[in-house]
Formats: sequence, C-alpha cells, structure tokens
Amino acid sequence: MDAEVKKKVPTTVLSSQKDKSMPFLHLVARRKPTFCKMSMDTRAREVFAAAVEAVQPDTVVCQSIERKEDSVVIDGRTFTLKHNLHLVGFGKAVLGMAAEVERIVGDHLVKGVISVPHGIQQTLQQHGKDHLLLKENSRIKVIEGAKHNLPDPDAQKAAEEIKHLASELTEKDLLIVLISGGGSALLPAPIPPITLQEKLDVTCRLAGAGATIQELNTIRRALSLLKGGGLAHHAHPAQVVALILSDVIGDPIDMIASGPTVMSRVWPEEVLSILERYKLLNLLPTSVKEVLDKPNSRWKENKEESDTSGHVLNAVIGSNGVALKHAGLRARELGFLPVVLSPSVCGDVRSVSRLYGLLARFGCSREEPPPDIATEVLKLGPEVGVESWDLCRTMQVLEKGRTEGWGATCLLAGGEPTVELTGKGRGGRNQELAMRVGLELRSLGLSPKGPVFLSGGTDGQDGPTEAAGAITDGGLYDEAKAQGLDIDNFLINNDSYTFFSRLSGGQQLLVPGLTCTNVMDVHMLLIPAIPIIIR
Repeated sequence: MDAEVKKKVPTTVLSSQKDKSMPFLHLVARRKPTFCKMSMDTRAREVFAAAVEAVQPDTVVCQSIERKEDSVVIDGRTFTLKHNLHLVGFGKAVLGMAAEVERIVGDHLVKGVISVPHGIQQTLQQHGKDHLLLKENSRIKVIEGAKHNLPDPDAQKAAEEIKHLASELTEKDLLIVLISGGGSALLPAPIPPITLQEKLDVTCRLAGAGATIQELNTIRRALSLLKGGGLAHHAHPAQVVALILSDVIGDPIDMIASGPTVMSRVWPEEVLSILERYKLLNLLPTSVKEVLDKPNSRWKENKEESDTSGHVLNAVIGSNGVALKHAGLRARELGFLPVVLSPSVCGDVRSVSRLYGLLARFGCSREEPPPDIATEVLKLGPEVGVESWDLCRTMQVLEKGRTEGWGATCLLAGGEPTVELTGKGRGGRNQELAMRVGLELRSLGLSPKGPVFLSGGTDGQDGPTEAAGAITDGGLYDEAKAQGLDIDNFLINNDSYTFFSRLSGGQQLLVPGLTCTNVMDVHMLLIPAIPIIIR
C-alpha cells in the first residue's frame, strides 16, 4: 500500500495492521479447476452446506468425546467409566447427540432419559436420518413433547423423569447432560404449587409485553426446579458433564436452555422488579406469589444446598463460530479467501443489510473507496453487535485483497438479526435480509458477476416456511421489476417468502430440508476479483 493510499484510509483501520503476509500463492495452488467452473450461487450453497454439516449433532459429539479404554476425555478432563454412566438431555438436536454418545460409551451406560420435540423420531425416519436415531435395544428412554415449541404435559413428564434420575445418583456416578436449542421448552418443572399453565401464562405475558430474553430467563429460573443450576443441584454429588450445542449469541452457558447446569442465585428483588416494570405484579396467580415470597423454595430436597461448581463441567461443543470456521475451510477449497467478520451479528435487518452493503462497496471499489464508507461501517458496529476491532480487521483484509489482487473473497458472519413486523406476509429474517442486501448491492453495477449474498438459518427454516433463507445479488431489483414484482410492497408486508417464491420460479430460495441442528444464522458475501484502477 503506497503512502498516498495510507493517507486516505482512516487510521482506525490501519492502526492494527501488523502482518502483511497472506497465503495467497498457497491458496491459488490448492484451487481445483472444476470448482472454479461453479457459479457464484452454487458455491454459496456449498459453503452454507459445509457450515451446517460441521454442527450436526453426531458430528459435534464425536469430536468432543475421546474414548480411551475404560475412560473418556472431554474438554481436556478424564473421567473413569465403571458402568456408572447416566445420560439425560433436552433440545431439538439431542436425539442425534444421544445416539452418538451411546455409540461411543454405551457399554458403560446404565440408564438415560431425553426430552425431544414431538414427532422428531418419525420425521428423522422419513428423511432417511437413521444414524441420528437410537438403536432398538437402547438404554435411553425417549419422551416426545413441547408441541409447537411450547411446554406441555409430555415435556413436564420428561422433566420429572430427568429430575428423578439425577436425584438418585451418588458420588460414584457420571451424568452426561445433552443440551441444544429448544431445551427450555422441553424441560418445564415449575415449583409446586405453580402449575405448568400458570408458569406458561406468566412468561407469555412477559414476552408479549416486550421483556428481553435475559428478563424471561430470570423469571423462568425463579419459578423452576431445574433451570438456573437446578439439574446440577439434584445430581449432586455425582460428576456432571454438560455437552452444549449453542443457539445463543456469544454462547452464554447460563442462557442456553436457561442454564440447568449453571448455578445461579435467584434474587427476589430482581424478579419483582421485572414483574413490576411490565405491570404484571397484580396479575400473578396466588401460587406464583407464594413461591416468590419464599426465596429458598426452589429446592426442597433433602440434599443440602452446596457449591456444585467443582462437580460440573460445561462444554460448548457446537456453535455458530464452529459453523463459520468450517464454512471458511470450504470457501477456501472453492477458490475464495475466507474472512470471518463475527458470529454475533444482531440488531434490525435494516442496519445489518446496510452494513453488508457498505462492506461490499468497500471491497468492490475499482478505485480507493472514500473514507466515509469506513466511517459509516464503524458507526454501525454497535447497532449490529459487531466490535470495532472486527470491522477494522475485515476492512483491512478487503483493502489488501483489492490493492494486492488476491482474487475472490468470502466474507462470513453469523448471529440472529431481528425484523420489525409491519405486515402479515410469510417469511423470516434471513429472506428479508437477503432482499434488503440485494437492494444495497444494486448501486454497485457489477451484476451478474458482482457480489452474491446468502443468508440462511442453520435450523433449516426461516419463519413459518420451508425455506431457510435466500441468495441474492445486485440484479435483484431489476429482475423483480421485469417480472412485475414490487419489492417495496413485499418488504412493507414482511412477505419475503412470497416474493422469492415468485421471483424466477423460486430459484433463489435456500431450501436445505431437515438440518437436525441449530446454531442461529449464517451470512455470506461472496466478492469476486475486481480489476482495480491504479492512478
């Protein structure tokens, strides 16, 4: 980079630039001609598939458990196996996780109980996913519940059996706890005399009033026997190892499924403050008031309340970061220089789409990009959950790729943006994000060989539709207009699925089918090699 260029790039972008070496020649040498013949759309789908494959429930378990004769190594710690192994689990991906655990250490498994979504076994069979099902002679009992992703009597029955299993363990036992997204609804254990419906009514009212996920989890823990470390408490003094497939930004183990293996105190003042904030104090059932009036009523077992932290190992074995890492490896095989922006993108899709539009403009400029682009990118950072350091690092890579001719770049990110609902259409955050990014890319004038953007949910669904997301480029607006589709009206009505279904016969929809996992969303911006103008 010459002196003239350095003067024009914001110092915040240049200040951390230390290593100028990039393995470009090595990257080029690994390219395979067959891959280079793929369209940008096809390569984007290949990279997304690699991200999903990396966080399959059996895959993450297999990579996290190392069997050594009569012992097992998990997260660097060794545990002795003496026919002392028990297993419980709850979540949408737990069935496949349990099948793999039993395959690895099943000869020492005494008993297991898992709580999984209603109909999941039949669904897996219908999709040919038999490797994620338990064998006929399995020692693990499967209970299906939580229809429509809401706690129900079947899920409560599962929670009671899980609590009973944990409570019978001794210091000689090892309990493996499998946790994935959806686990909170599959482990409902309200503190008596609170009924399941009463607890559900309180949390639904809070959610409807606009409470944050942190506030909802605080209330759930206060009213639950198993959340907030309750499961670990009941399993004490047994050794507890939790294997967690994270669906929460930042992978906070106390938030995933409301942290049943993470000890957390309940402060009555905090609980009452939240309920008062949303004007729900006078609407509480008598049973809830009774429990909240007794701060120590969560656990009435004979076991003394003690510090169980030394007996609990919480290991996040699958996450959005893992998915992005493997997506980057596949992108490299397909001829791109991968760069991961962040696994924590959040905020409104309007702000997120603006960010990707600016980064595309920064990386695709035939001349040195104006400094105000970098300034606006950094200003957007706090709105979309991305640190300034990550934005600066990403712009450095894009700048070097542009000036030094590295070729195509694959910008990867993940997280869970939000959509402001203004209409009653069908779709989800990924499809709407793709629409908005398509509009942002319009001004670049590089289609059809210009940037391609993909946004997809790793759980295989985006809202109430069969699609997980969509793929788009700068030609979206003109293509829609030529087919008589008013893209603005579809956005106003939050009808992104209908839009993409009608656009070119639905070819730009991302429909991966049953994915069996969930680590939030994957965003991908493929930037082709841009011939630059040197002055």
